[in-house]
Amino acid sequence: MSEATNSKMQIEKWKVFEISCEGRSEGNPFTDYTITGTFSCPQEEITVDGFYDGNGIYKVRFMPSFEGRYAYCIQGSFSSRIYKGSFEVTPPEDGNHGMVRVSRTWHFAYEDGTPYYPLGTTCYVWQLQGRTLWNQTLDTLREGYFNKIRFCIFPKHYDYNLHEPSSYPYVGTPCDSSMLNSDNFMQFMGRSEGCRFDYESFNPEHFRGIDEAVRSLDELGIEADLIIMHPYDRWGFSTMTPEQDDLYWKYVVARYAAFKNVWWSFANEYDLMRAKTERDWERYAGIVCAKDPYHHLRSIHNCGAFYDYTRPWITHCCIQRQSRFMTGELVDEWRQRFQKPIIVDEIAYEGNIQHGWGNISGEELVRRFWEAVCRGGYAGHGETFLSEDGVLWWSHGGRLHGESPSRIRFMQDFLKELPAAALAPARFSWDETAACEETFFPDKSCYLFYYGIQRPSFRNYYIDDTTPYTVWVIDTWEMTRTAAGTFQGRFRIELPAKPYMLVYFRKQ
Repeated sequence: MSEATNSKMQIEKWKVFEISCEGRSEGNPFTDYTITGTFSCPQEEITVDGFYDGNGIYKVRFMPSFEGRYAYCIQGSFSSRIYKGSFEVTPPEDGNHGMVRVSRTWHFAYEDGTPYYPLGTTCYVWQLQGRTLWNQTLDTLREGYFNKIRFCIFPKHYDYNLHEPSSYPYVGTPCDSSMLNSDNFMQFMGRSEGCRFDYESFNPEHFRGIDEAVRSLDELGIEADLIIMHPYDRWGFSTMTPEQDDLYWKYVVARYAAFKNVWWSFANEYDLMRAKTERDWERYAGIVCAKDPYHHLRSIHNCGAFYDYTRPWITHCCIQRQSRFMTGELVDEWRQRFQKPIIVDEIAYEGNIQHGWGNISGEELVRRFWEAVCRGGYAGHGETFLSEDGVLWWSHGGRLHGESPSRIRFMQDFLKELPAAALAPARFSWDETAACEETFFPDKSCYLFYYGIQRPSFRNYYIDDTTPYTVWVIDTWEMTRTAAGTFQGRFRIELPAKPYMLVYFRKQ
């Protein structure tokens, strides 16, 4: 048996330190053997599960939270040996801010305190489309439109996504997809005839692809919101037994918990998974909370009815819109109801498909983003434009065709400039959406007034008698910012009588 190996015995704080060991391969290594690693320094001692990665190789991954010398001990039934060693943790480099945490009840910040405004996109199975689309997707993400992406571990079977994926999570044989089309795909949801998978034997190649995807996103400063389960399935992955489910959840946590940019999205549209009960979801939550020592962000996504977001294991609300037209407008209500961050990850998509959730305009999607942010929450992007090649960003990735991404990037840049670490809804006039700094103190550093589809030619303002504010008029669609001057007391600001205008006050 060879020694445990690592390519380097030095790692940056909050990065992944990985140990590989040779071990037993007879029987079923995914179920028959265990491997754990204990990592310690003066400030912490953490024990994590490892996982089998195929070809007789077991791995343990760890994310250090402190600088300095760590010791490790790898052991388990996978081998008769105990592996010990040490490594050095160096300071984080530029751009490495650690994990994202909940901050100020309704918001987020990185581990080092840097504010984080989640402005993400949905791209369900981009990593399962082959290398051409994989590379196109990463090239698109390098443009800086988004800082979070939702995608699935399991392949997805749904309208516009009926072909076989580039890999499967289990060893076996896929079902015959030759008779699938957009008219009959729903009848195959669940477990189709012809599928022959061993739900206790993972396909490491599939999961290595997700490893690479998560690492690539981390290099771009993008959070990987991993969707662990979903109902859109013809391979039987959504209808496994409780024992098979638990094996899967433990494997996923062991494999990905050490990546700082991972979020756990327990399901996409959990309420469409008829084979699962609330008891199942709570059992999965128990596994994740027990097995993830870093306590990554956790949520669960709805189709219709909300899950009980007050449950203590849920860190933030991952919401699909509840109305054809109103969703961002409900964010302040949900903030008070759940006392957690609100992310409307499906607020409808820019596109032109037949489904109502996938054919709004870029202007309307951007308007919904600003409504959500000015009410103290966040929104998510998606794009569903029909094309001759059948590639839709929302599922396959590739290139973007819509008008909203550049406006979302403009919004992200603007939010990073704010003196406020987070925004809260403010109350001024009934006919405007206003935001201010999220603080318990009355003296605010900035105010935002957003008018959406309204088109005022001027507005009168009053904050107080003595505080001077510099004011800018921002066209959120044209992406322009015009200085209006410095004012105090009661004053009037001239506006261009156009929709999607934002008036920004910053205290001098």
